[in-house]
Amino acid sequence: MSARTLVVTADDLGLTPGVNAAVAEGYDRGIVTATSLLAVGRAFDDAARVLRERPGLELGAHLALVGEDPPLLTAREIPTLVDARGAFPLSYRTVVERGLLGRLDPDDVRRELSAQLERVLGLGLAVTHVDTHQHTHLWPAVGTVVVELARAAGVPAVRLTTSHARSLVGFGVRALAGPLRARVAAAGLTGTEDYAGLDEAGSMDSAAFGAALRAAARRGATTLEINCHPGAAGEPDLERFAWDYHWGAEAAMLVDPGTASAVGANGYRLGGFSALTGR
Repeated sequence: MSARTLVVTADDLGLTPGVNAAVAEGYDRGIVTATSLLAVGRAFDDAARVLRERPGLELGAHLALVGEDPPLLTAREIPTLVDARGAFPLSYRTVVERGLLGRLDPDDVRRELSAQLERVLGLGLAVTHVDTHQHTHLWPAVGTVVVELARAAGVPAVRLTTSHARSLVGFGVRALAGPLRARVAAAGLTGTEDYAGLDEAGSMDSAAFGAALRAAARRGATTLEINCHPGAAGEPDLERFAWDYHWGAEAAMLVDPGTASAVGANGYRLGGFSALTGR
């Protein structure tokens, strides 16, 4: 069996100090090869320190149109993205609803996400990929902007989110995933052949990781991204997020020797997005 490339991405770097510490440990002692930095996160500056101390950890921009943290721009600058208080919606569902109703201005999306990407690029570190909080770039109006920004900034890869769930949400995600993949390819950018992490969001423990890996191997994927959400169980800063994520279990999975063994056993080797492009 020829070796396949597995990218293990830890999302939400910059969310809290505990998340930053868990991402760092996942890279230092585990299987994390890449991370995605939340430009609007309260712990952004601490995340920058984590990255500078780990030059081998590939950096991506985790662009946000949803969530508990505020946008970088004001409500006057991006009125269709926020409420009267200048706050993002908490769920991707609101982004989809606004898009369906014609109440999502692509120029607002471009202004805010450009500011976020510029903040990440401003660290002076190589940025290998972009993705989005709650996968909002699956929505065409958002995905078009994300691809344009990545191409203009010379960022070579975009997360190609999909779902393997037999559910209404899974069907909807797959319907949007094909056009996103085509959009990325048309722009001369790249992504992995397969992906896991949306269906298991917040529950990517060792068992779920192994199952995702085996399923991808059966599908014959030669490049695969699995994204996860490590954090510090019980961290007070996480109490403001009503996500019901199993942060500690995901962090433990990343440093579990059995998880590392499963990677090779399924014919994969660890790599980053740079392995897809040779950059």
